[in-house]
This record gives sequence, C-alpha cells and structure tokens, in this order.
Amino acid sequence: MQNITQSLNKTIDFLKNKSNDFQPEIGLILGSGLGEFANNLKNKLVIPYGEIPGFAVSSVSGHAGNLVLGEIDNKKVAVMQGRIHFYEGHDIHKIIYPARTLGMFGCKTVIITNAAGGINPDFVPGNLCCLTDHLNLMGKNPLMGKNPDELGPRFPDMSTVYHKEGIELVVKTGKNLGLDIKKGVYAALSGPSYETPAEIKMLKTIGADMVGMSTVPEAIALNHMGIKIIGISCISNYAAGISDTPLNHAEVKETADKIADNFQKLIRKVATEL
Repeated sequence: MQNITQSLNKTIDFLKNKSNDFQPEIGLILGSGLGEFANNLKNKLVIPYGEIPGFAVSSVSGHAGNLVLGEIDNKKVAVMQGRIHFYEGHDIHKIIYPARTLGMFGCKTVIITNAAGGINPDFVPGNLCCLTDHLNLMGKNPLMGKNPDELGPRFPDMSTVYHKEGIELVVKTGKNLGLDIKKGVYAALSGPSYETPAEIKMLKTIGADMVGMSTVPEAIALNHMGIKIIGISCISNYAAGISDTPLNHAEVKETADKIADNFQKLIRKVATEL
C-alpha cells in the first residue's frame, strides 16, 4: 500500500497535467454556503473532486465539491469549493487529504472558512470572525498513525496555528471595508447533530466563542506541514440555547448568502495583500 506522500505526489502530477503546470500561491477552503466566491475567479479551471485521485466527494448541500484553479487580481489561487466532513463517515485522513494537497501544490498560505454557531454573546448571525485558536473536540486527531516525516514532525507545535500577521491583516482589511471583524476561539465537534444547550454551556465555560463541525482537522494537517493558516468563520446562527430558534442547515446557507458580498470583498482584498 502506497504511503501518503506517494499518493499526494500522484494527485499533484494529475493536477499539474490537468492545469498546464498551474502554480498556486494561496489556497482557500470554502465552507457551507460560501462556495460562490470560486465562481468569480479569472481564467478558472474547475475540477470536480470525483476526478481527482485521492479525493472523496462531499454529500452535503452547500458544498459543490470542486477544486477551482484561477486568479484573484493576478494572484494564483487554488480554491476548494466545499469540503468533506468527518460526520459523513469518511476516515479522518480522507478529511485532511485535500488540505494536504493544497500544501503539496505549493500554497504558502491557506485561508480556511466555515459557517459556525455563535456562542459569544457579542457575535450575531452575519458576523465574520477570525480564528485565534481552536478546541479539537472531535474525538480524533488527524495526525494519529505513522508520521509522514517528509511532511512534518511527529510532535508539531500548536502554539500559533493561526497566523498572527494574517489575523491582523484580516481585521485591518475588514475595517477598511467597513466590516467589524470579530476574533475568537473555534470549537470543533464531530456532528452531524447540532449541539445541545448543555453542550453549548460547557463550550462557553471552556473558552469557545463559536462552534462548528470542520476546519480543525485541516488546520492541524496544514500546521503540521508548516503552512500559514488564516481561519475565518461566518457566524451563521446562534448556538443552541442562545436563542429559542431551532437550528437547521437552511438557516446556515441563508445567512452565508446574505453576507456573500462582504465575504468576497474581504477575501479578495486579503488575498491580494498576502
């Protein structure tokens, strides 16, 4: 059985052949309802996940399942239009494979986005929030198993997973655009059920500002590879118990649609400044 590096090399060979040796500078992973951004790239090439060796296919509404290569104001980018999730039943190593691919493809910085439930009382649906840190409560670490030494160390430091200068850039850019960018700690649970009010109370107690079902495995894998990471959450709803409204995925997508214009302006400006 081939190891992860051999598999990734085959994936990269496929992508280079498919794209005429395209060389991205920045990677983006677009979360629930945020995939529209990829449609506005210049000179874009759309590659469905099902065609890419090693990639699994997402079954979740709001995740198109394409790798889109193109340009943002002359910056070459590789954009994951949607992701696969642990709750879909995939092995955790399948979850991080696309993120690992972005690193192997040459991306020096990866912007990871998601839709999250707001726990911090200062966060309201429609806010954009930079991740300053995370809590991995998914019950699984994607680095378990034999360590691929060629990708990173056995015991990677996790002190500064999210790039401090990147956070400052997002906040500054947001301010210039008239956006109040929040900052906070993201808690990742496995899902697919939303959290109970008691679980949200626990998360608040241990320091979480928002909660979701993604991002952390990808961030761990990219940090392991030495890739700079910027995490941005769209606060799509109040977490359970914060309001009386029942949670549903349609609300997540609806909120993402409402902030799509601001989100795209922010990402475009940040990408050009990186």
